[in-house]
Amino acid sequence: MKDLHNNIEVVSLLDPIAVSTTQTITDIDLAGWNSAELVFSIGLDAGTGLSDSHQIAFVLSDSPDGTTYTAVADADMLGVSDITAGNILEIDAADEDNTVYHFGYVGGQRYLQIVGTVTGTISCPMAITLVKSHAQDSPTI
Repeated sequence: MKDLHNNIEVVSLLDPIAVSTTQTITDIDLAGWNSAELVFSIGLDAGTGLSDSHQIAFVLSDSPDGTTYTAVADADMLGVSDITAGNILEIDAADEDNTVYHFGYVGGQRYLQIVGTVTGTISCPMAITLVKSHAQDSPTI
């Protein structure tokens, strides 16, 4: 077997909570790493029911300096396409909750920002985790 454990860093960006309001996670620093995977663990919504009017949409932006952020485009991401204004994930239907989504970031900027905008009424448990890999200096531990 190959050693994955000593070649990644796992960072909790959003600890498991029931989300009912907009969440902003900023200044996610990728310094020292050459790849990043975002993992969205979405639980079962206990709100009024997911729909176009009761949803959460996640927008990912990147920045070279942690100050000026720009929405990511299709070329910046793996595992998602047709990105509009940085929207990489939208949970707006019952068959879209209670699952895990993961996307690779390949945009090359040092900082990331995630904004999960809640529309309507939801109460959806979730967590967001970042897995950094391909360290510039290995092993990491």
